[in-house]
Amino acid sequence: MTQTGQPGFLSASQTAPRQIWFDRRELDLILWAYGKLVAEGECRDYAIGAYADHAAFCMYKRASEAPTWIIEKWPELARKQGAYSVTNSAGLVLKRGQDLTQVLRLFDKKRFNVVD
Repeated sequence: MTQTGQPGFLSASQTAPRQIWFDRRELDLILWAYGKLVAEGECRDYAIGAYADHAAFCMYKRASEAPTWIIEKWPELARKQGAYSVTNSAGLVLKRGQDLTQVLRLFDKKRFNVVD
């Protein structure tokens, strides 16, 4: 028996598991909001995750803690509650909607204050 493919590579008949990602426009908007929070001293680190059912951008105040905010993209909720949401470290949904720009307005300085 011979091996037709190289180890670690998928052949044409195999498919990789489908993952949800942020597109370039979405990442530009998210990174702009993240940069604003970094400039204000509210964030210092981030992580991006791609999963089978959603994508997540986690923002951390300190790298050793749980994420302070998580921006998520859930495509299956696009027609219901909206594909985008922002949750806090406790899992509470702070804002949800179909337009990422509107959801990210949560981070506008006038609308949002961090309470320690």
